[in-house]
Amino acid sequence: MILALRALGIGDLLTAVPALRALRAARPDDVLALAAPAWLAPLVELTGVVDRHLDVADLTPAPLPRAEWAVNLHGSGPQSHRLLLASGPDRLLGFANAEAGHLDGPRWRSQEHEVYRWCQLLTWYGIPSDPDDLDLRSPSPRGVPVPAGATVVHVGTKAAARRWPAERFAAVAQVLADRGHQVVITGSAAELPRAARVARLAGLPGTAVYAGRTDLVKLAGLVARARLVVSGDTGVAHLATAYRVPSVVLFGPEPPWRWGPPADRLWHRALWPGPTRPHVDAIPVEEVLAAVGSVSRAGVTRPRRPETSDPGRVSDAVAAQ
Repeated sequence: MILALRALGIGDLLTAVPALRALRAARPDDVLALAAPAWLAPLVELTGVVDRHLDVADLTPAPLPRAEWAVNLHGSGPQSHRLLLASGPDRLLGFANAEAGHLDGPRWRSQEHEVYRWCQLLTWYGIPSDPDDLDLRSPSPRGVPVPAGATVVHVGTKAAARRWPAERFAAVAQVLADRGHQVVITGSAAELPRAARVARLAGLPGTAVYAGRTDLVKLAGLVARARLVVSGDTGVAHLATAYRVPSVVLFGPEPPWRWGPPADRLWHRALWPGPTRPHVDAIPVEEVLAAVGSVSRAGVTRPRRPETSDPGRVSDAVAAQ
């Protein structure tokens, strides 16, 4: 068995997909188990490579199955290292951390893109990986009653500092609707008031508000079939990358060098005001609309995504830990 740890959120899981695929390719006959929060089960299944999903929501000590390889795709340690070492693996693959007693592995570098971080960890251990292997399988259209071809304006982020002003989201949504886009406003259930306000300011009907109405499967299906995604630095942006949907992602205060979409994919655009005033509210509406035009033109010629809607190897999407 291979046991990988990634007890974090949507974007964290999706940036680790190339590393998970590399582990699968390296040991195709082994069971690949992923320790991650239970609520991520639909996306874990859509990776197509995980055989067993263990509900691990944080780094609290918990019993984990013994594995030949325990792979720390969570952090640099020591806490995450110790959680895996407690399971008694034959080998721990992780960054060197003297405090955890793990001297093997490469040195942790903070100035590194999250996708490349985990690919380079595995490369150090002789496991080749492809950081561009970010695609997810699409949910079955039969189980996802959401509109196809919609433009998704996602107005929420977990951290308030990363939220673009609602009035600016509304201005973008109104222009796009006037241009013939079928605009839908998404967010979490807690963000429903904000989403409703954006829709109201944009002159959109209440039916355009999908905040709180989409579980993870429906949200993935909505993004997979979308025309365009406009969002802040949050999990929906990573879904757009996974489904190769043209996207404009608004960053601040953090720059996009660590969590942004692949820089060589011209159908994704990361906007950041720069180091002198890194706040997301420094991004003007006009810049977002210009980026929409750019990614829409590039999206016409983007490579087709491989067909990945078959059920794959997943045999136990959610298992008791």
